Amino acid sequence: MDQELNEEELQQLYAWIDKISLSRPKRHITRDFSDGVMAAEVVKYFFPKLVDLHNYIPANSTQQKISNWHLLNRKVFSKLNFHVPEETVKRIVLSTAGVIEPVLNALRDKIDKKLEQTTDNILDLEYYDTRNQEKPHTEIPQTEVKRLAPLAGEDEKSRIKNGKPRHTAQFYSDMDPTLQLILQEKEQAVMALKETVEILQMKVNRLEHLVHLKDMRIEDLTRHLETYKAKGNTR
Repeated sequence: MDQELNEEELQQLYAWIDKISLSRPKRHITRDFSDGVMAAEVVKYFFPKLVDLHNYIPANSTQQKISNWHLLNRKVFSKLNFHVPEETVKRIVLSTAGVIEPVLNALRDKIDKKLEQTTDNILDLEYYDTRNQEKPHTEIPQTEVKRLAPLAGEDEKSRIKNGKPRHTAQFYSDMDPTLQLILQEKEQAVMALKETVEILQMKVNRLEHLVHLKDMRIEDLTRHLETYKAKGNTR
């Protein structure tokens, strides 16, 4: 974190920050990030639920700036497996040149890793623990299958009376209780599958966001490579 960045790394970092919606325009990065507020905004951009911006007060006083950074370390950075040392915090709040850039670069790496981890674990955290326990399969007696067949193939229009669909309870009331229980279990299974689809869609959205971030990095690298090539050709 204390290692200075080279020119190419700095340009990549600045391009990354420029693409993030912040409350203040980036004019002088050393002063802009000294109070910790914009650092909190960077994390909130990627993880909205992780940061409450009301806790971070824009400040000119050294003490309030330090307080903001301490709160970031305790409440936010800890969840990213990230920490800014006390001495580094003091140098940041004093707007010491060349200090904030390595910190933001390290934070960017932690954010990328957290995004990847969140994407990979979303099913483990939100699906498998609650939905991956299969219930014993209930066999439907053949006599009931024959009774169910006409209902299963019933035309949709025949289930509508006076322009209104028949209520599920009415549909079940004519059935054998055993068959009714089986169908209710199947409906619950369908609902669980729908929830699974929603969770998978969330996973797809996360992956798309991660791909977008990677594309941004590739674009930055390509642009800098072309710039260096152009400089080499002019020499």
